[in-house]
Amino acid sequence: MHYLRIHNRSNHPQTFQCHGYNGNKDLTIKANGQANIEAPDGTSGAIIAVHEGVIGEQCEITKSGWQGNDTIDISNICGAGGNMTCQQVGDAPGKFKGHETFMQACNQAWHKLSQDKKNQLKGHVFLDGKGNVKRIGAPKEFQPLEQFVRTFANGRTYIGVGAWGPSQGNPQDNKQSSAGKGSKDILIVYSDGNAAPDPSKKFTGQSIQALAVNLMAAPSEANEDVHEPIADEQAAVAEADDEVKKEAQPADTVAFVAAAASAPKASGPGILLTNKSGKKNTYFFYDNYWNGNGEAGANFDHPLKHVEVGPNQTVLVGLPYSFKGRVQRGDQIPATWGEFQVKASNDGRAHGDISLQQGCDGAATVASTDGTNVSNGFTKDIIKGAPAAALGKKPNGEKVLASTEGNWNGPGNKAAADWEYKQLGSDKAYIKGGTGVPDIASKNNCLHFTFYVV
Repeated sequence: MHYLRIHNRSNHPQTFQCHGYNGNKDLTIKANGQANIEAPDGTSGAIIAVHEGVIGEQCEITKSGWQGNDTIDISNICGAGGNMTCQQVGDAPGKFKGHETFMQACNQAWHKLSQDKKNQLKGHVFLDGKGNVKRIGAPKEFQPLEQFVRTFANGRTYIGVGAWGPSQGNPQDNKQSSAGKGSKDILIVYSDGNAAPDPSKKFTGQSIQALAVNLMAAPSEANEDVHEPIADEQAAVAEADDEVKKEAQPADTVAFVAAAASAPKASGPGILLTNKSGKKNTYFFYDNYWNGNGEAGANFDHPLKHVEVGPNQTVLVGLPYSFKGRVQRGDQIPATWGEFQVKASNDGRAHGDISLQQGCDGAATVASTDGTNVSNGFTKDIIKGAPAAALGKKPNGEKVLASTEGNWNGPGNKAAADWEYKQLGSDKAYIKGGTGVPDIASKNNCLHFTFYVV
């Protein structure tokens, strides 16, 4: 058994949300304390620091993923209020992920901004009584904030997510998900000061390896190469006590190695998740609030976990047998839903379908992985060519097909429903109502969802 070894090096108790670990229960570690959490191979999730009741920096973990290698990163897409790093136990002290003095660098950059820039970030950068930065909001939700954070942390942590307008995302973010070496304990360090594993050792680069193996096709999928970007080596950054000293610029750069990785084997409880896209995407898992006889209470605001999947990659996402809910790209609607339960009470199998009732942001399919080779869904881009009356937008501006059933934003869109029935018929995805779409089952409690992103 491997463990997440979480160190709180601050002088105050620090609370962390645990997604996918610790029974999904919050964990508070006393000042200068430590905690060890079981992290079995095949699991995935996140350890998220909470500041003033708001989530911030987080360590994202997939244990024993591609070819048995751990994948870890530090993400600030949801905000920050402290410093966090992570590494596989046994790595050199200077080889880690995350910006060890993120908040000090943020504060230094803030004080260099013009007043106009500061005004633009009002409501997204939060100051203490002395005018110093104590917390920032979510860069993923506000492009000017993302741009600001990139001025001091680009290449050291996840900052943005998805595309902003015509942008295909920032390649420096993609490099954060390079695989580690084998399956080991994971060290996660939180600090209000220097969060490097050993503060006396300067940052020398991320711990990475190039994989050189053949891709094995997952059930119902054609063979294809999956490429993992290799992260740039960063120059050492100066240590910080009360404030950040000037950082060095990137030095030697490791050449990009395009390495094919092997698709993970189907293994329940959980799902295989494929990101059919030229860019990295983040997928969110929502457990229903309640489940009844053919009905469920949809959860819109409290995801169980999220995973970031590289371009044209497939990952195994571990979930509890009790999971009944959905997976979707991003955390905004309208969106295509992959609805499923891991283990049904009547037959013990996983069951799933594709639903467009809360919108469509791309094609999706669901397939069994138990050798029965059944699947459903669609691969056609039905947003393209849709009538204007059928279209909607996500809060981030992405063009989508509107919800056919409606929600708190308004009633269902009949033009969207009519267009979807015209393009897909009535048996590939739920468009209106709750019957008529063939259910896909897999006796090994592992379905395979594929999301197609143009």
